[in-house]
Amino acid sequence: MAYRVSTERRETRSGVDGTVYVLENDGLGCRAEVWPARGFNCYRWMVKHGGKDLELLYSEATLFGDGKPTRSGIPILFPFPNRIRDGRFHWERKQYSLPLNDSSGKNAIHGFPCRKPWRVIDQGADTTSAWVTGEFQGSVDAPESRALWPADYVLRVTCRLLATSLRVEATVKNVDQGTLPFGLGYHPYIRVPFIPGDNADDYWLETAAREMWELEDGVPTGAHRPVSAAHNFSLGKRISELNLDDLYTDLETPPPPCADPYWWRAGVRQANTKVGVDLLTSPAFRELVLFTPVNRQAIAVEPYTCATDAINMNQRGIEAGLLVVEPGKEWQGTIEFAFRGVE
Repeated sequence: MAYRVSTERRETRSGVDGTVYVLENDGLGCRAEVWPARGFNCYRWMVKHGGKDLELLYSEATLFGDGKPTRSGIPILFPFPNRIRDGRFHWERKQYSLPLNDSSGKNAIHGFPCRKPWRVIDQGADTTSAWVTGEFQGSVDAPESRALWPADYVLRVTCRLLATSLRVEATVKNVDQGTLPFGLGYHPYIRVPFIPGDNADDYWLETAAREMWELEDGVPTGAHRPVSAAHNFSLGKRISELNLDDLYTDLETPPPPCADPYWWRAGVRQANTKVGVDLLTSPAFRELVLFTPVNRQAIAVEPYTCATDAINMNQRGIEAGLLVVEPGKEWQGTIEFAFRGVE
């Protein structure tokens, strides 16, 4: 029943290193795969339940061909999640201009590390988990981006496989002389259905957000309002009937005292058996994007530490969750995906 870490090679057509790190426990039937060369993306997570292998993450069939790393697995979004309006912002009296690389060609999207190779700095296994740790430094691993952000940083992420959960642990360190503004987000694609042979109509989304940001072309205007009945998922809604690309805030938090360090943010359920995947986060992940991809084979349940375009809203005096780390200091945050099964 031991955990272990190994590497395997995947055929790629783009010339990118196809080495993947495999975390697994054969006795328990759980497995995760992480591709460092494509943004340290954990693109596969599998558990065994009821004698079946359940694939809980969606990945494009073309991922190792010409697929985009932001459309599979768990893309890591940093130093800003989602969009920055017009790719422009000010920080400490200096203006910055980013590549306009969202689908509209009007905004910057998802930061820098999600499309770049990472360096693996640690791996291991013990009696409770297997893990691999990647590191990304702006000035080293994307030097062309250094002038695009106010301060250099080191982002360190550990993907940790446990018996029935997948944990993603992050540390952000400011290694520069000025302040580091940032937001960290993840863009996980939960496969629907994840039980072989199931009808996708039997899968429901649950979350407990009380407000949502008003969006204009996918970017917040600065206002937010109580969720409407159509966007209230506290009792669950059928995923196949949803068409979402929305940003939610004022997520319900557990009453004190709360012994669990991670707070429940959302869940994807199989309506008949109640088998599902829950998203848990440390408190700093205060925003949630819900997105239904066009292919309808997944739902993206995206925890963010800040709202879309938070750095611009911050300059307007709007509290949007922007984090700021002083030189030499660091920040830590964790998310976890927990499989809930009923045998």
